[in-house]
Amino acid sequence: MNPIRFNDFRHRQRGFSLIELLTTIAIIGILFGIAVPSYRDHIRKGSVEEATAALATGRVAIEQFYLDNRTYAAAPCPASTSRFALTCVSNATTYTITATGSGMVSSFAYTINETDTRTSATPWGNGNCWIIRNGDSC
Repeated sequence: MNPIRFNDFRHRQRGFSLIELLTTIAIIGILFGIAVPSYRDHIRKGSVEEATAALATGRVAIEQFYLDNRTYAAAPCPASTSRFALTCVSNATTYTITATGSGMVSSFAYTINETDTRTSATPWGNGNCWIIRNGDSC
């Protein structure tokens, strides 16, 4: 018969060691460091697509107005989106619609005009097209 020693119960380790805890925190930090920038880019990409869709829809509305009235003057400007303010400048023969970002996309601006010329001014690049993804170019 083996007597139970009460000292054995007091010396057993319970919980995590400091090394295990620091390793877990380091792994979580690395995952967080990768996930947050990816999430931000995903949100920006969705916002940019929202803006370019509003510009394209606005262009169609202005062109329909021109067909009815034979002038771009006083053409309706499309409504702003949740992250982009849309502004229109028009006269009898020309128009330009500009989408200017705010908040997370404050450094983004897109334009379109009556000749369907599209321009981008973004941290992802500038050019005579709509750059809608990081890494794309004109």
